[in-house]
Amino acid sequence: MKTQFDISQLINAGQIQNELDFERALIADRKLRVLSKENPKYKSLRKKLRDLIELYENQNWSNNSKISEKKLRENDIAELIAEKERLFIQRRKELIRKKLKQLNLSQQDFGKILGHNSKSYISELMNGVSPFSLKDLIVINRLLKIDLTDLVPTFLSQSDRIKIKTTIKKLDNPKLKLSKDDLVLI
Repeated sequence: MKTQFDISQLINAGQIQNELDFERALIADRKLRVLSKENPKYKSLRKKLRDLIELYENQNWSNNSKISEKKLRENDIAELIAEKERLFIQRRKELIRKKLKQLNLSQQDFGKILGHNSKSYISELMNGVSPFSLKDLIVINRLLKIDLTDLVPTFLSQSDRIKIKTTIKKLDNPKLKLSKDDLVLI
C-alpha cells in the first residue's frame, strides 16, 4: 500500500492526469534537481518527469482561452494540497533524522533495518521521492516511537473529498454526519 505520491507510477503512466499530480510533479522535480547533484542516476528520472511536466503545461496551460476560473481554482487547491504534502514529508524527515541521531543510527543502517540496502533508495524515501511502504511506516513507528499521525499523511485530494461528501449526503444516514471542519483542505 502506498501512502503518498509516487513519481515512478506517474512516469510509468506516461502522462500527468490532473492539477494535483502536476503540482506534485513540480515539487518532485525540485527534489530530483538536488538529488541528481549527489547521484547522477536521478538525472534521467528528472528528464522524464520534466518531459511530462512540459507536455501537461502545453496541453493545459498554453492556450489562454482554455484557462477558466474553475481551472484556476482547481490549480490553487492542488497547489495548496501539494505544498501541504511537501511540508508533511519535510517534517517527517526531520523527525526520523532526529530519532536516528538519538539512537546513533546512520540513515544507511536504518535502511538495512527496513530491508533496503541501497543508500540512494533510503534517500528517495526520506525525501519523498519514493513512498515508504506501510510496513516501513509500522517499523518506524515501533522502532523510533514516532506517532503514526506524523508518518502517514491524512489529507485527501479535492476529488476524494467531494466524492465522500456527496456519498454521505446520498446515504442520508442521520448517524453519519460531517461537521463543517471535516474533509476541509486547511
